[in-house]
Amino acid sequence: MVIGVEKLVFEREEGDPAEFYVLEQTMLGGASYILVTEEEEGDGEALILKDISKPGDEEAVYKIVEDETELDAVAAVFEDMLEDVELS
Repeated sequence: MVIGVEKLVFEREEGDPAEFYVLEQTMLGGASYILVTEEEEGDGEALILKDISKPGDEEAVYKIVEDETELDAVAAVFEDMLEDVELS
């Protein structure tokens, strides 16, 4: 089963690339979030990334969501969107 619909390459702060498959995206409180995983198939670890780009930026800038309250709220939205996925 292929779970990723789109593969993105991110440049880490250290400069080396990281590839992720985007499982889903949503807006919450005016902010854009994406749910990503490193594995194209099967069960893998997922991350929730928040778009912290500024208007006019040429490329999107994403940061891993670490705030527990924000993470719980966004994870609940993604769990509702993806019925067979549990994020914890």
